[in-house]
Amino acid sequence: MPDTPTVAARGPISRPAPLRQAVYDALTELIINGSLKPGQHLVEAELAEQLGVSRQPIREALQRLHTAGWVDLRPSQGAFVHSPTTEECAQLLSVRGLLETHSARGAALHATPHDVARLWELQQTGLTALAACDARAIVEANAALHTHITRLSRNAVLAELIPQVDRRVRWYYMPIAKPRGQDAWSEHARIIEAIADGDPERAEELMRRHTRNTTDFYCRQIAAVTGRSV
Repeated sequence: MPDTPTVAARGPISRPAPLRQAVYDALTELIINGSLKPGQHLVEAELAEQLGVSRQPIREALQRLHTAGWVDLRPSQGAFVHSPTTEECAQLLSVRGLLETHSARGAALHATPHDVARLWELQQTGLTALAACDARAIVEANAALHTHITRLSRNAVLAELIPQVDRRVRWYYMPIAKPRGQDAWSEHARIIEAIADGDPERAEELMRRHTRNTTDFYCRQIAAVTGRSV
């Protein structure tokens, strides 16, 4: 799972953390989980009421979100949730694919039977979410499974790098979680089998195909909406 806490989609946020950071994290999570949708107009007063804060930290958070690429600021129009492009998708997911293939290889070299059992538990969580058609639960289960594979690689550098792209990957994955789901979780099962067999070459290749399939599927979906291809 990502190294940031999940933020509730509704209601005032708690304030133990610095308020500016808490508001920024809350809005980021609302974008990731689809509560705030790509292209949606972000009205400061409405967000302030939703999160139980004044407009000033909302305004500051929107500026930060713009700098980070989550929000577009349009002159005389205001703030809008950024709509990812096929180019952005291809670039980010290709980097994620490189990192994930190394993770799968390392996991196959180091995973114990107990580790593999945990992977199957996470796989079942994903299948349960898929059966319930719960997109958010599918995304969280997907992130949990991939994160655990990274941990099993015993590679500290990968463990540090992958969370840096995980938030945006979760965002990209949300709209395709259900239509891509059956194929994705079938691919997960084959990856787990390769890890369980201690076959690093096969685990690496299966993960490469898996991440490429996800990238291609997402880019086709976005191209169908925008009329643009990579």
